[in-house]
Amino acid sequence: MAHRLAQTDGLTDIQQEILATVRSFVDKEILPVATELEHRDEYPTEIVAGLKELGIFGLMIPEEYGGLGESLLTYALTVEEIARGWMSVSGIINTHFIVAYMIQQHGTQEQKDYFLPKMATGDVRGAFSMSEPGLGSDVSAIRTKAVREGDSYVINGQKMWLTNGGSANLVAVLCRTEEGQPEDAPAHRSMTTFLIEKEPGFGPNPKVSGLTVPGKIEKMGYKGVDTTELILEDVRIPADRVLGGGSGRGFYQMMDGVEVGRVNVAARGCGVARRAFELGISYAQQRHTFGKQIAQHQAIQFRLAEMATKVEAAHQLMVTAARKKDSGERNDLEAGMAKYLASEYCKEVVEDAFRIHGGYGFSKEYEIERLYREAPMLLIGEGTAEIQKMIIGRRLLEEYRVSG
Repeated sequence: MAHRLAQTDGLTDIQQEILATVRSFVDKEILPVATELEHRDEYPTEIVAGLKELGIFGLMIPEEYGGLGESLLTYALTVEEIARGWMSVSGIINTHFIVAYMIQQHGTQEQKDYFLPKMATGDVRGAFSMSEPGLGSDVSAIRTKAVREGDSYVINGQKMWLTNGGSANLVAVLCRTEEGQPEDAPAHRSMTTFLIEKEPGFGPNPKVSGLTVPGKIEKMGYKGVDTTELILEDVRIPADRVLGGGSGRGFYQMMDGVEVGRVNVAARGCGVARRAFELGISYAQQRHTFGKQIAQHQAIQFRLAEMATKVEAAHQLMVTAARKKDSGERNDLEAGMAKYLASEYCKEVVEDAFRIHGGYGFSKEYEIERLYREAPMLLIGEGTAEIQKMIIGRRLLEEYRVSG
């Protein structure tokens, strides 16, 4: 059933068809099992197989490589629908998509020909890795180091917070490479992205000597998808697996990936908020107090009004950010705003739905309990709210510079 909120004007028939297909998949295959899988922290193997069949892993990969060649907008709206079912599933797709996007935008022809067709089918699934244990959003402080030796690089270091770190078989890893750079070169000029192919699974990797993925990190929410560390000890990677073929461009490549990633984190916030609103408004009409539906109490109606307004505002801002990138314009300001607003509003809408549920919101029997633990991840993933505001603030000062 098409509801009034979070609609998107001007979609093509193909876009509407894709979204209808995804929505029906979410209703039939994800919502009925999500909470149970989440409580067991179980990887959604069958759901992922279903998404492979639908071609979702190749949604934005160009048709010449076997993908669907769709826009960022289509992708973001798909993520919104999937997150409405279970946010963790959108995480399995998002990191894959960022790596595919980075290869498509920055890879050598050989890298595109080799990786993109396998990524389009979902046979190769990507993860990307910037963070390290001692640093969060401060990418310039990265210590994992790659040293050139002949026609390969030897990498040593430790990475943290890899979504899909265990299940992925391709990891884009940001490392420091200082070759050909003057001593005082800024940190971001001495970074390189490496494309490392590995076997899925945990422990020492049978395919890559010196590469270890310790077990998954236990999390408060955002379960089902594996979040891991990555340890590299004298890992040897051929020079033709440097993204784009030349060193020193990794920082810009990763930032480009994160910019589209931000639109998708915004889309996740929109999806989770919409689900929380659906649960809240439905429960408000089922539950009775003092002889009437709680939906008839003005206090609850006010709460629903605020929730719906936030769902609508976040959606429209996210759509604007996606369309801006699709039209070839710089969208870092809009992506930062969309991510910031959608994640903050998501947390508030989820909390309001939780309050409408009263004591039942605390019960693991009710879906809202899961959403309540998932929403906080959005405040942190792809850069904290503070980082978003810093980016927004800097861009505003560039745009509105006072001369003289």
